[in-house]
Amino acid sequence: MAIDVLCIKCKTRFQVSEKFAGKSGPCPKCKATIKIPEAKEQVVIHAPETTGTKTATGQPIFTPIKRTEVKLGVPQIALIVGSVLVVLIAAVVFRSQPMAMKQLASMIGAVLLGPPLAFAAYTFLRDDELEPYQGTEVLLRSLACGLAFAAIWGAYWLIFAYWYDFKPLPVGQPNWPIMGVVVAAMVVIGALISQASFELEVTTGALHYGTYLAATILLRLLMGMGPRWLDR
Repeated sequence: MAIDVLCIKCKTRFQVSEKFAGKSGPCPKCKATIKIPEAKEQVVIHAPETTGTKTATGQPIFTPIKRTEVKLGVPQIALIVGSVLVVLIAAVVFRSQPMAMKQLASMIGAVLLGPPLAFAAYTFLRDDELEPYQGTEVLLRSLACGLAFAAIWGAYWLIFAYWYDFKPLPVGQPNWPIMGVVVAAMVVIGALISQASFELEVTTGALHYGTYLAATILLRLLMGMGPRWLDR
């Protein structure tokens, strides 16, 4: 076995046969006298021992980490479709009700629909490479996220709509550039809420909140109301 040698004068590295271990000799480059180290003084780095299943030749077998797949079954899909139909029918029924009743229904609906829409959108938008939230944890996260989504509508009503848009039409016609800025701000806030609730990426979080925003606006249109929260 060859012995690694370093010249302390010119820093040249070379190897000599183990039969010269412990002896002195000249450096092949600068001719300075060098003492060859003993073989036992060398540091030998061994590969780490592997545990677990091995092949017949002793090679380790690495098995991938198993991840529980969460898929919607037929009963869950049927429940989702049935719930959507019930909500759509209710929105059409409210179309003939007085505006005050529609406003109340839209406010209550924004709160009640928040958690299930947050849960449904998460099942489609979550990262398949990550372990999904399940059981009680996903329900609690959906509840918190959905209520936060509804709170964004409440903040719009209290801050923007009341300050700028709470006037009889057509005096209260919105300034669309300002509305665009407000909607963009709502989407950004919603995306951050989705990211905090389900660890989604910001762009995916924007789609997550956009699902809720689009659903609530669509239901308002089916109820005979405009997309703005204070249309009368």
